[in-house]
Amino acid sequence: MKFKRLIFFCLSGALAVTLASCGGSSDKKNNADEFTAPEDSLKEQIEEVVYNIPSPSEIPYLLQTTGAEFNESLLNPRTKVDQYAARTDKAALNLGVYAADIGYLTSYDKTQEAIDYLGACKTLADNLGIIGSFDGEILKKFEANISNKDSLTHLLDKSIKKTEIFLKDDSRNKLSSLIVAGSFIEGLHISTGLIKTYPQNLLPTDQRIQVLTPLTRVVLEQKKSVSELLKMLQTVEQTEPVTTMVADLTALEKAYAALNIEEKIKENRGDLILSDKNLVEITSIVEKLRKGITE
Repeated sequence: MKFKRLIFFCLSGALAVTLASCGGSSDKKNNADEFTAPEDSLKEQIEEVVYNIPSPSEIPYLLQTTGAEFNESLLNPRTKVDQYAARTDKAALNLGVYAADIGYLTSYDKTQEAIDYLGACKTLADNLGIIGSFDGEILKKFEANISNKDSLTHLLDKSIKKTEIFLKDDSRNKLSSLIVAGSFIEGLHISTGLIKTYPQNLLPTDQRIQVLTPLTRVVLEQKKSVSELLKMLQTVEQTEPVTTMVADLTALEKAYAALNIEEKIKENRGDLILSDKNLVEITSIVEKLRKGITE
């Protein structure tokens, strides 16, 4: 799913509109050089932010490759879609959530369930005015390719690309950022949830850490993405729900920093951060973020 490239085009377009509106026609030439450097710099910053945030399918795929068992309870029930449809911010956030859930389902070959979740995406996309992204024809193609994971992924990518017309609208940068935020937070929620729900007394501590190490690494590897998502949300209008998410992501960024991951790795003490006990605060903040999105 190409959310990263899609949002980059969207934000770059908005940047161009903003710069074009500065000054009258008589002073455009004089201002050209003045604006070129800031414009290029901001474009590079936006591109870096977007390309460092995982797509909806990326974290679920990493989870599947660790050998972790599928946990349906970590999904956001699609039956809740109607409570999001009436509010554009909730619709955008949970369109991202459901996209990540679809990525999780397809990674584990739960294709019929993924198709069911596409119906929820269609409801939210329609309410956001994204016409044609999840129409009846696309749903029929999903059903026809139910046994082919690669085809389903391709079709889902195609559906997401159709949101480009909507996302290029300068007035909708906030909503496009919320879609990305919802997707990333859902992926992190599933990751931390798999670790939290692993039976406490099934194995001795050292064996438990060994089993959970691949999952823990998936969570730890999202440190930079958390900072990039925070940076992105700080560039849009600071109203709810963005302000609360920014505060929670700031706390999450600090929780990651407190683990001092890079320093421990340099000192060959990376094993000290692999215990799931080190993820308690991160998990708690992620749960708060996700609750704020889905409830």
